[in-house]
Amino acid sequence: MRAKKEIIVMKFGGTSVGDTDKIKRVAERVIKAKEAGNDVVVVVSAMGKTTDELIDIASKISLEPNRREMDMLLATGEQVSIALLSMAIQAKGYECVSLTGSQAGILTDEVYSNAKILNINNTRIMKEIRNGNIVIVAGFQGITTSGDIATLGRGGSDTTAVAVAAALDAKYCEIYTDVDGVFSTDPNIVIEAGKIGKLSYEEMLELASSGAKVLHLRAVEFAKKHSVVLHVRSSFNDNEGTWVMDDSKITEKMERPLITGVTYDMNEVKVSVFGLKDIPGIASKLFGALAAENINVDLIVQNVSERGIATISYTIKTEDINLAKALLDKLKETLGFLDYNLDPDVAKVSIVGAGMQTHPGVAARMFEVLANNDINIEMISTSPIRISCVIRKDKVKVAVKTLHNSFKLDN
Repeated sequence: MRAKKEIIVMKFGGTSVGDTDKIKRVAERVIKAKEAGNDVVVVVSAMGKTTDELIDIASKISLEPNRREMDMLLATGEQVSIALLSMAIQAKGYECVSLTGSQAGILTDEVYSNAKILNINNTRIMKEIRNGNIVIVAGFQGITTSGDIATLGRGGSDTTAVAVAAALDAKYCEIYTDVDGVFSTDPNIVIEAGKIGKLSYEEMLELASSGAKVLHLRAVEFAKKHSVVLHVRSSFNDNEGTWVMDDSKITEKMERPLITGVTYDMNEVKVSVFGLKDIPGIASKLFGALAAENINVDLIVQNVSERGIATISYTIKTEDINLAKALLDKLKETLGFLDYNLDPDVAKVSIVGAGMQTHPGVAARMFEVLANNDINIEMISTSPIRISCVIRKDKVKVAVKTLHNSFKLDN
């Protein structure tokens, strides 16, 4: 009878499999994990800029391509990667099999281009593991209840990896990327930024939602819900990266700083709707219509009503700007508002840290730092462990540098 081994899931992003040499290096790392006595499942993204290139090709065919057909197109990127990686592993004498999202049993809803995983039937993956195979699964994709291919949105391969790890009760899920882990801020802006050793799910959720690009937000949500331990590390060296786990498992609590990290998000558009009637249900109709078009809203501010008229401002992602414009043109008559404005020259800067729950004055300090650098705050949003401010896009670098320094995160 085959002895039970620990299952580990390894996820490699597009930069890690960007060319044939990199794919061969990934194959060596996967084989090393197998030789260490583990059962190994690998989730892979499309090579390099493949997804962007496919989107560019589609844009030359249609300005508004059908989302179902876009998913049919974009899913091919990961299928190329899994086949090539499987070949590279087999070439070194190891048993390996590649599986599409459908073959791996990944069932999604029918929201094309931004589908959510409903369930994973692990029967096929477990069968291949029992047969001694290394299993390579296509990230970013699944199959709907109607039998169509659906993709999970940008960064969705992270979510695939965590969901597979949960379905297989894996020991942990390793997310390999082109950096050494999660840093206190973007090292491209602040060279003194330091790697964080351990993070709670809550801290990582706030970092991911406020602009940190290392992990996909939905992947962290999935990990928290199913208690999947994550290890974010570099695919180019063997250094230990950043561990993400339940807060109760982090023992070095006395050494954890007040603020864990400073993040920013340039992918923001500020939408202002002027002249809304200040009556019950008007906000529900506005944001209900946005939700029906799958437009995610982040920060929301409503001004004090004057003579029964109000202005509501909110932020959306840049990729939704055309969809939002078309929707607001339709809603202008039905909701009876006067006008609207779309402002893409904004960005969001945030500070995140579990320590701020027990330390007053953090918000005041953040606002003071921004004011001292002549940075105007246009919108504010908070949670128990995060403060976010919408500012002008051209002020982001200064904001990040000064906040990082002020909260003593340098080095």
